[in-house]
Amino acid sequence: MRRHPTARRAIRLLAATVLCAGACGSASATQSVTLHATLTPEHLGHSTTIGFSFTIATPTHEVPPPLTSAEISYPVELAFALSELGLATCSTGTLEVFGPEGCPANSLMGYGTALAEIPIGPSIAHESAQVTIMRATNQGGHLALLIDVNAASPVSEQITFPGLVLPAPAPYGGLLDMSIPLVTGLPGGSDVAVVRFRSTLGPLHLHYHEHVHGRIIEYEPKGVPLPDKCPHGGFRFLARFAFQNGSHSHAAATVSCPSSRH
Repeated sequence: MRRHPTARRAIRLLAATVLCAGACGSASATQSVTLHATLTPEHLGHSTTIGFSFTIATPTHEVPPPLTSAEISYPVELAFALSELGLATCSTGTLEVFGPEGCPANSLMGYGTALAEIPIGPSIAHESAQVTIMRATNQGGHLALLIDVNAASPVSEQITFPGLVLPAPAPYGGLLDMSIPLVTGLPGGSDVAVVRFRSTLGPLHLHYHEHVHGRIIEYEPKGVPLPDKCPHGGFRFLARFAFQNGSHSHAAATVSCPSSRH
């Protein structure tokens, strides 16, 4: 069972009393974003797990503006729809009450971590969180996801926000569109600013269940299939980000073609 909202507010108030020295204002800084992508395993003609991560930083090491949306475009050669991921679905209500443990095992799509910063007077508090991605009911014919972010310290917080797999303009095959809600770090203070996010979409560390002849069999689902030939220049990814202050950033990453021995 998740922590009751009243308890979360009490924890925030206690943290504010202990930690907040001076005004809790937000920094105004120009941010830069770096993107990293992986394919595990990277064997042509076989299925894989897509990994992606991004880091947001400022040249003066101030807290960046809070992130409000992220779009991760993936190569057209990755046929995401042909995977066996997300054979079941989970709902926002189930996640908010029971957490990922309350969702069907076959709705799990990937795992990850996140790191956020909270300005507290002249200091910066760091908040780490676990990320779980689940399949949700399709929206408008598009594959829908739920991203659950569960933080424990220094502020206990759990948020769930939506993601959609949408078509993308050439040369990309699709994009993961995530709308990220604003979260107040401490009473009267600035919103939490995500500075690092990493996750997977694929069978890595996933275990699905299947009923066979009255028995429950555990297995690893088929991941995103890789093509038989590598695209020229490797597998290219592109990310676009929007922030609370109205600014935008973008970043690109490339996964090199595997060696011929694979």
